[in-house]
Amino acid sequence: MIAFVSGTVAALAPDAAVVEVGGVGMAVQCTPNTLAGLRMGQQAKLATSLVVREDSLTLYGFADDDERQVFELLQTASGVGPRLAQAMLAVHTPDALRRAVATADEKALIAVPGIGKKGAQKLLIELKDRLGEPVGTAAIGAPISLGWRDQLHAALLGLGYATREADEAVAAVTPQAEATEGTPQVGQLLKLALQSLNRAR
Repeated sequence: MIAFVSGTVAALAPDAAVVEVGGVGMAVQCTPNTLAGLRMGQQAKLATSLVVREDSLTLYGFADDDERQVFELLQTASGVGPRLAQAMLAVHTPDALRRAVATADEKALIAVPGIGKKGAQKLLIELKDRLGEPVGTAAIGAPISLGWRDQLHAALLGLGYATREADEAVAAVTPQAEATEGTPQVGQLLKLALQSLNRAR
């Protein structure tokens, strides 16, 4: 079990980072929120969870231990694998997920790509006694869609784009984001933003 990785950020991609640890580049799958806090060439420490499959070893990285713990707890529900658990954390903070489960908020779970109405109902039942109560108070009552522009902008800066380029990319994807029902998916918007930047170059 690799509990964390600590080292220099050697590369950044829309859904992953490479952290150099003792001369070895560790590829770590991360959410846009986690990637937004990383900078090329700077030191980083990520809590990690190693997912072992017959044909692969995949390392998932998180900003803190709480996010990793929620990632692992989500996978105790039937039908939730690491990719869906990571998608849930890309849309919601750990506390927002705890709050959604505690208040039986179906809509919050349906906002995650890959979760439908029946799946959300099932997850609410299975996770009710596993995630626990929200531990923070800052985000209580805040709309879950708040701040997608800031998250996207920070992620683009973390990938090495200039402020002006990040501004233009956010503006380019705003129509798609505003046309989205429910919460804009920052990971999807990041891919669209990168496509618009590549076209502009």
